[in-house]
Amino acid sequence: MNSDLLAPNAFLSPLAIEDAVRRALDEDLGRAGDITSAATIPESAKARAQLVARKSGVLAGLACAAEAFRLIDAAVEFRARKRDGDKIAAREPVAEIAGPARAVLSAERVALNFVTHLSGIATLTAAFVDRVKHTRAKIVCTRKTIPGLRALEKYAVRCGGGMNHRFGLDDAVLIKDNHIAVAGGVAPALERARASVGHLVKIEIEVDSLAQLDVVLKTGLADVALLDNMDPATMKQAVEMAKGKLALEASGGVTLETVAQIAETGIDMISSGALTHSAPALDLALDMEI
Repeated sequence: MNSDLLAPNAFLSPLAIEDAVRRALDEDLGRAGDITSAATIPESAKARAQLVARKSGVLAGLACAAEAFRLIDAAVEFRARKRDGDKIAAREPVAEIAGPARAVLSAERVALNFVTHLSGIATLTAAFVDRVKHTRAKIVCTRKTIPGLRALEKYAVRCGGGMNHRFGLDDAVLIKDNHIAVAGGVAPALERARASVGHLVKIEIEVDSLAQLDVVLKTGLADVALLDNMDPATMKQAVEMAKGKLALEASGGVTLETVAQIAETGIDMISSGALTHSAPALDLALDMEI
């Protein structure tokens, strides 16, 4: 895998790429392989193609596309003209592919599935980031990802200028409303969490009222408070209450239309599941040179 295809300062493990692409190819090729290309294309035939953007956006997933062609046939050459994280214009070529025609055609759909999906996430994230650039707020993703693709989708968020929330249940404590209910309240939940985790583990707790936030602040045990579905006026009050004692994250119903107003409250982070679960694919296509 060519690391030059990846966005600067946005790590994505080559193992994660290979694993995801290999599973996708296995799903597509099934038991008999690409019977259409085998039946219609001579084995010796060569092909040249360009990966072209149909719409403007932010590119992500180029390394996945390249990996799809490599895994089908190492003789396929993939020459990138762009890099993940780059802004691309409509009708702009982003890569050139050349090699055995059967291999190019067999890898085409898997390559496009990855690059269109991940570029869609990067493009939507960039739109959110642009709306809040006049504030201190950072746009972050969530765990609302397609099973098996979390590392890739969170990478795409970084390509779009966003930041990552926790990757899984094992890398940070996030005490939500159901945890609070079962634990018997905000304070007991925080006390047990702080007594259980190591000194390097951050603790975040969800609150849906200023009264709950007041309890959190008085315990002094949380690193972050997640303000769940609060209106901007209430968020402003929360910012005043916190006064830098802990970081504040806004979440719930965040849209491109509302994100700027949320950011202007002085909040530190704004999380949105839509970045990964609702981003429309960015239209890119493989144009064959005849």
